[in-house]
Amino acid sequence: MEKNNPSRRKFIADSSKTVLGITLAATATASWLDSRAGELRLPTNPFTGFTQDPLPYAYNSLEKAIDATTMEIHYTKHAAGYATNVQDAAKAEGVDTSKPLEEVLAKVSKYTMKMRNNAGGHFNHELFWKSLSPTGSGKPSGKLLTAIESSFNSFDSFKTQFSDAGKNRFGSGWAWLFIDGDKKLRIGSTPNQDNPLMDISEIKGFPVLGLDVWEHAYYLRYQNKRPDYITAWWSVVNWDFIQNRFASQP
Repeated sequence: MEKNNPSRRKFIADSSKTVLGITLAATATASWLDSRAGELRLPTNPFTGFTQDPLPYAYNSLEKAIDATTMEIHYTKHAAGYATNVQDAAKAEGVDTSKPLEEVLAKVSKYTMKMRNNAGGHFNHELFWKSLSPTGSGKPSGKLLTAIESSFNSFDSFKTQFSDAGKNRFGSGWAWLFIDGDKKLRIGSTPNQDNPLMDISEIKGFPVLGLDVWEHAYYLRYQNKRPDYITAWWSVVNWDFIQNRFASQP
C-alpha cells in the first residue's frame, strides 16, 4: 500500500527533479569553464540562465532611489520581455539553454541581432536586480575597496568617473565597472543592451557592476534628469553582492 502513497510518489518525483537540476547546473558550469580556458572566469555558481529570476525584494523597497511603479514596469515588462525573447531566439538558433547565457554572449557575433539584443538585455537586468538592495551599505570594503582606490585614486573619484560614464552615454545604454584582460578594474559604457562579455563590445572583460541608464529605468520620477537618478542610485547599491562577484575572479 505504501508504494502507492501519493505523498511518497510526489516526494520521489521532486527529489529526482532536484538531482537533475544540480546535475545540469554542474555540467553547464564545467562546459563554460572549459570553453573559456585561459580567459576571464565567471563565478561557477550561480551562472546566468535563460529564465527570469524572482525579484529579490518588493517593488517599493528601493523607494529612496527608484519608485515602485518604475520597478514593477521595468521588471514585469521590459526585463520580462528580454527573458521571453532570448528563449525564443535560443530555440530558433539551436542554443542549448541548459548552458550558461554567458557562452552565447562570448560569441554573440555568430548570432542574430535578436539574440544579441535580448541575450544582452536579459543578462544585464539579471545582474542589475542583484546589484540593488533596500539596505545598500553606501561603500564597499575589503579587497574591492582596495582595488577601487588603487585603480581610481579614491572611492569618491571612482563614483565620479562611474557616474560620468552613465551621464555621458548618448541615448540608451549601460555604465560598467569591469575587470579587463589584465585583471585591472576599468570603467566604461556600452550602447543599448551590449555588455563587456560580448565579443563585439568596445570594452571587454568581466562585469562587476552595471548601471541601467535607459530612460525606462528612471523617467517616471526623474524625467530627463539622468544625473539625479544616478546620484540616488548609489544609495541602493548592494555592495555585498558586488564584493562577492569581484572576489569570484582569481
